[in-house]
Amino acid sequence: MKEAQKPAHGRLLLLVYKMADLYKTLGVEKNATQDEIKKAYRKLARKYHPDANPGDKNAEAKFKEISAAYDVLSNPEKRKAYDAGPQQFFGGGQGGGFDASMFEEAFRRGAFGGGSGGGFNIFDLFGGGAAYGSGRAPARGADLTYVLNLSFDDSLRGVTTRISVDKDVGCPVCGGSGAAPGTSPVTCPQCGGRGTISQNQGFFALSQPCPRCGGRGSIIENPCPRCAGSGISRATKKYTVKIPAGVKNGSKIRLKGKGQLSAAGGQPGDLYVKVQVAPSPLFHRRGDDLQLEVPVSFAEAALGAKVEVPTTNGNISLKIPKGTPNGKTFRVKGKGAPRIRGGSGDLLVKVGVIVPARLNKEQRQTLEKFAALSHEDPRAGLKAR
Repeated sequence: MKEAQKPAHGRLLLLVYKMADLYKTLGVEKNATQDEIKKAYRKLARKYHPDANPGDKNAEAKFKEISAAYDVLSNPEKRKAYDAGPQQFFGGGQGGGFDASMFEEAFRRGAFGGGSGGGFNIFDLFGGGAAYGSGRAPARGADLTYVLNLSFDDSLRGVTTRISVDKDVGCPVCGGSGAAPGTSPVTCPQCGGRGTISQNQGFFALSQPCPRCGGRGSIIENPCPRCAGSGISRATKKYTVKIPAGVKNGSKIRLKGKGQLSAAGGQPGDLYVKVQVAPSPLFHRRGDDLQLEVPVSFAEAALGAKVEVPTTNGNISLKIPKGTPNGKTFRVKGKGAPRIRGGSGDLLVKVGVIVPARLNKEQRQTLEKFAALSHEDPRAGLKAR
């Protein structure tokens, strides 16, 4: 190791140490007990676990960050070294210097990574290489989105349907290996099957994907004639999708691992079924409530009446009190859209008073007589004072 390199790397490690507040990451005080640290970690792990936040990259990064912090603070020896300061944490032993194994583990576990905690990723500083001493996991396949068109009624009832998706699948000739039938991929001679090559940078050993095999650890000498060595072909796959009753327009249903294959040999992506609900000619949805406008005659609004009102599950009788004004809204409990977790919203019935466009002679005379008998002034509040 060159002496000229020590100051620069020492300053870099000191900067990393100052930016990585592991106690703050777990939300505990520096004098927290081991039990308090464990409880804080479990609470945050439940909140940010990838299974509870599918597709949320920020949550995934935060989960890695708190896991790395817990890895250090839950270990009495590592915590003691961390509390003692950067030289003790990174250095060690009676001979001084840096403890490479501790440094490797801290960075490999992501203790100083980015995410929502505000740290930084040291590997970005060196061009995004793999972590010290190990390669990154192969990139996962791309996610796919399938748009499923539903009628308004089906969105309320819920349906189970089959969808067809064009996607990448393993080549049927080579079984996804990329090698011609009767042959197999061979170990990459440049990286020895590791998929990475290392370059010494003073205190750091930076790993990068092997340029010969692209990080796979193997190469194909005799490519498959069907897929030209990619191990991937195009096909139409069918999946059964259960749409819950009450699903809203724009909702997404995740089918884990049903997305595109990873060309690098990583995990496949996910398939998201996006629901597109057609509008209803009668109802307008507002959350879990349904809105409906019901026309009533002038006489029904003035004298009161019982009118038949449609719902998503047959007609009901609605009482219109006498003197009901135009635009009055009545709430009918439990007659709205089903809620995903049980129960239903309400039906909001808005009254629209119909004014006749034409009157026959008898109707006109009756209304004129009504007007003459009426002593109400509907514009009394508009008169100037």
